[in-house]
Order: sequence, then structure tokens, then C-alpha cells
Amino acid sequence: MNNFGKVAVLMGGFSAERAVSLNSGAAILAALQSRGVDAHAFDPAEQPLQNLKTEGFQAAFNILHGTYGEDGVVQGALEALGIPYTGCGVLASAIGMDKFRTRLVWAGFNLPNVPYAVLHEDTDFAAVEAELGLPLFVKPAAEGSSVGVKKIKQPGELAAAYQELKQYHGEVLAEKSINGGEYTCAVLGNRALPSIRIIPATEFYDYEAKYHRDDTVYLCPSDLPAEQEAQMRDLTLKAFAAVGGKGWGRVDFLRGEDGALYLLEVNTVPGMTSHSLVPKAAAQVGLDFADLCMEILSHATVG
Repeated sequence: MNNFGKVAVLMGGFSAERAVSLNSGAAILAALQSRGVDAHAFDPAEQPLQNLKTEGFQAAFNILHGTYGEDGVVQGALEALGIPYTGCGVLASAIGMDKFRTRLVWAGFNLPNVPYAVLHEDTDFAAVEAELGLPLFVKPAAEGSSVGVKKIKQPGELAAAYQELKQYHGEVLAEKSINGGEYTCAVLGNRALPSIRIIPATEFYDYEAKYHRDDTVYLCPSDLPAEQEAQMRDLTLKAFAAVGGKGWGRVDFLRGEDGALYLLEVNTVPGMTSHSLVPKAAAQVGLDFADLCMEILSHATVG
């Protein structure tokens, strides 16, 4: 038996990633129940969060992706209610949700960032295209799951892309295209799990490739030589610690054609669907999906 008490699996919510969160939540709920946890679905879009107190919940497994769930807001509310929750606290969640401010923190620790520029109404877009080179990527800084990410191939396209993306939360970033491979490395407790190489059939690892396509290739263990695997895991722990991360998360990388590693972003509430990456990495160290969910829940704290 376990001693978690009545557990709410927070899923759904209000963000652009609601559908992904519902899928993740359903998988986690079934896994926890299979291990005898008194777990129940709880969607803050359908009932007020204070119902957690009135309905006697003793812990929360937070799998709310994106705005409200991954940005420190729900974390602060849970702390005010005195309910232990999984994953990162208020500060790490807020920083991690904002790719721009995450990179400012990483730069302060001399960690390797993907070269980028912050776009504004008065930006010289042609100069940014020339500086970063084409093709380049443009994305909203405070959305997840590749929401809004665009690949700019032709001169003059960046200005129009900015106008389209400025509706999203936070700054709009233009990023240099790094072409030696996409990788991710998960954190569980105080350890980094085996890295994963992501090889999308699409032009890049977009929303479709992440959640709907079955032709994305995942190499786990990845194709990194042992020395660089160790380097990536070390960078993962440093990058996660730099933003104040705890419990669990995932750090994404790009690898240059010369083999150099660049930090891309940190995910403080990674997906937990059938296509998701943290379960794939956990399986490599002998943790099945239910084991993984139980370990994440075991790290739940208030603050």
C-alpha cells in the first residue's frame, strides 16, 4: 500500500495544450489507480481549485501543460492551499515557461544557448535574418509543445511571422537553425535519465510530430558517444538546477554539425502520453510507466 492519501490528477486546464494535458492525465490516472492510489481526475477549467481542499485531497499530481499549469500560477495556488504537488515550484515554473528568461539565466551560468534574437515591432528583421542565417526558426517564448513555431526559409518572411506570433504570451524569438540533431534528456529526482535522439519525418519536431504522427523516430539510448552522453546529462542537471528545478522535468538540446551541444529549453511539466519522451527514457533504467508515475508522486512537496 501507499500513503499518498487522496490524490488529484490535475489535467486539462485553460491553455493551448489542453488536449495534450487531458491525454497525459488520463494515462497517469490509470497508472496511479493500478498501483492502488486513491487518484481522481481534477480539471480546473470545470471546477474551482479550492474544491481540492473541500473535497479532502491530500496531494496533487500536476500534469497541466502550458499557461496556468506550467508557469507558476497553479503552483502558487496549491501552496496557498497547503497541498503538496509534483514538479517544480513557483519560481522554476515561471522561469522555465519563458524561454527568453530561461536563456538569460543559463547565460548567467555560462551554459551554451542556441543563438537567438528577441523580436519587437521596430526590429530590423532583414538584419536578424542576415545575422542568424536562413533558414531560421521563430517561436513564441512562453508557449510549449511547439505551439506557434515556424521555419523561415526565404528573406523577408520573418516580419510577417512576427506579426502572426505576437498574439501569443511573452516575447517572440528568432533562433539560429542548428542541424546536427535534436535531443532531449529527462530529470527524475536528482538524476538525469538516458538521452533521446528525435528524428522527425517532418521538417522539424513540430506539434504534429510530437502528438499525432507515428513516423517520428526516437533513439533511446541515443546515438551519442559515451563521452558526449555524459556531457549532455551533466549539462541537463546544471541547466535544470540553474532555473531552480526539482522533482522531474526535461531539458531539450540541439546538436551542431560539429558536435557542439546547445540548450534549447526546459520543460517543467513534460508530456506523459503514449508519444512522450520521459516514459521512454525511464524504461531504459527499468521503470515502467506506473513506476515512473509513482516516483514522480513521491517527490510531491509544498513549495
